This record gives sequence, structure tokens and C-alpha cells, in this order.
Amino acid sequence: MPTVIKQPTLFDKLSILSRDSQYDLACACGTNDYERRVRSRDDRWIYPVTTLAGRTTYLFKILLSNECVNDCKYCPLRAGMDPRRCRLKPEELVKVFFDYYREGKVSGLFLSSGVIGTPDRTMDLLIGTASMLRRRNFRGYIHLKILPGASDGAITQAVALANAVSLNIETAGEEHFRQLSKSKDYTNDIIRPIKLISSLTRKGSRYSHVKQTTQFVVGAAGESDREIVSYSWGLYRRLNFHRVYFSAYQRGLGDPALAGENSALTNAEMLTREHRLYQADWLMRKYGFKSEEIPFNSEGNLSLSRDPKETWALNNTDKFPVNVNKADKYELLRVPGFGEITVNRILALRSSGYRIKHMENIGKVNKLLKKAAAYVSF
Repeated sequence: MPTVIKQPTLFDKLSILSRDSQYDLACACGTNDYERRVRSRDDRWIYPVTTLAGRTTYLFKILLSNECVNDCKYCPLRAGMDPRRCRLKPEELVKVFFDYYREGKVSGLFLSSGVIGTPDRTMDLLIGTASMLRRRNFRGYIHLKILPGASDGAITQAVALANAVSLNIETAGEEHFRQLSKSKDYTNDIIRPIKLISSLTRKGSRYSHVKQTTQFVVGAAGESDREIVSYSWGLYRRLNFHRVYFSAYQRGLGDPALAGENSALTNAEMLTREHRLYQADWLMRKYGFKSEEIPFNSEGNLSLSRDPKETWALNNTDKFPVNVNKADKYELLRVPGFGEITVNRILALRSSGYRIKHMENIGKVNKLLKKAAAYVSF
């Protein structure tokens, strides 16, 4: 008897493509309870994201297609693999999105795709979907993926339609990148479009409101944390990036020859490494640290047992104790155990003329304030 291959229904496609979108985190991360991804009951992924105005919105996150001609060795959807392939038509996705939107479950869209044929052919479909939403008077949040190798014209159209765009840098530098892909060129397919997006969205430009983000696949190519942090610092300082995300390589999904498959780290340690990179990123974005101040071990990696701010403090004992009643904001932010909320509370007390005499004046002495006590004076 001939084999009958059942064509996936629309629900099947939504389930497959929403599940496969989990490998791209360039719209949310798990640093706090408000930014963790959640899964809806009908098998679709919904992500929280913070807007430029500081509000939280929820995104419908999906791939237009999981077909791909690229050979990214860390990706389970790469060419030559055999997952169940499917794609959505733009009009199908728009209809489903508006169903969710009208029910109040989401207020925005994160749309990505594998590369179908060529980058620009796929970009046409992504742009067409976003354009259809805008023509139907959707003025909410759209995050569009820029595909490696996309033309300048396609990138410009995407930026014009979106609130945020992202192209994954994947790893730190061309040497490591060559271990991940033979079908893509690091300079032309990754760095060129990243610089163009930065130029289009720079301060004072027509599209300055559009956020630019990217993602590192941590550990896939054997790069060090020092290299990742150095590249992240450059993206923030020179190209004005809004966020850099980090995704620990998931062992078992990629090419067996990858460095990530043969790492000495356990899966749990890989996730801890990702977390440490987010902590280092926070120090640079929020606490006034420069990349050269982030502490690494002799192998160029962050400590897995201690957060980078505490490691820095232990390496810089001459900077302590910090006087709680005299230190400026950024000196206080360098105290292990002090975060933005605590520091702002201290500054508010001081501005009202209050002299802080002990930890109890700051707040309930929890684990973090007990840690801070070793690094401050009054």
C-alpha cells in the first residue's frame, strides 16, 4: 500500500513553529519574574518584553517556517536534519495573531523564520506579514528577525515596520564563527547588517525608536566569557545596542563535533555560565562597570561559584568599605548585596537629611543586606 503523508493542519503548524521558536531568546530573558517566557495552554509560546516606555507587553512568538538552507551546526533545524518541516502563509499567521490579540492574550508579535531559499525571499515573507498587520491598523509591538545575508533594502523595510529588530551575532568573532557555519560569511552576513541596523536606528535618526538586540549561543564554538563580554561591550559602546542576550548551547541538539558537545561543563553548569554572563552584562549596562573591570579566571571565564560583582569586590579590597552616607550612586552599586532598589532607597534617605547608622535603617536585613554589611561603613 502507498504511504499516506498527512499534511499538517493549521493547529499542527502553529504547535510545531511555536515550539521551534524557543531557540531564539532575543526578545526576553529570565533575569526576573517579569521577563520569563511562559507557555500557553494550546502549545504556543508567549513572551513578556519591556517596551522603551517601561511597560510590559506580551508577545506571540513564532517562526514563519522551520525550513532552512543554512548549516548552523548548533541549530536542530539546520539543513540536513529531519525535523517535521512546515511553514505558515502570512495571511494565516495574521489571522491567528488577531484572534489572540482580540482575546487580550497578547499585544505584540515576535516573528522569525528559517531561511527559505534565500535570505531576501524569506525577508519578503516576514516583511509582508508585518506590513499586513500595519495595514489592518495594528499599531502594537512587532519584533522582526533580520536574517543573515539580508539586503540593505530588506533591512530598511523591516526597520520601518518594527518596534524592535534583531540579528544574532551567534559567537565572538570570525574564527569561532567558522566553526559554526560554512554557508554564512561572518563579515558580510552578520557584521554588515548589524552595522546597517545600528546606523538606521542611531539617536536622532528617523528610526531611533526601534530597538536593536542580538544573541550569543554560549559555548557552542568554545569561545571564552572574556571574548563574549568584550564583543558585548563593543556592541553597546560603538553600535548603541539596546540588549544583548545569551543562550547556553543545548547539548545534544547540534553537530557532535562542536566544542559545546565536548565541553567539560555539565548541562547545569552551562546554564550557570549563561546566568553569569547576564550578571556581567547587567554590571556594564546598569552599574557603570567597564568590560575590562569584569573579573575572569586564568582561562578567561567567569566564576561559576560566585557572581562577578562579588568576585570584583574580593579582588579590589582597597575600594572598601564604602561609606553609606557619603558614597555616590555608582560606588554604592558596586557593593555586593546592593541593587538599584536598595541604592535608590539609600539616596532618598540621605536627600531627606536622614543619617544612616546601621543596616536596619536601610530595610529588613535579609541575605543580601547581610552580605553587603561586610563591605560598608556608616
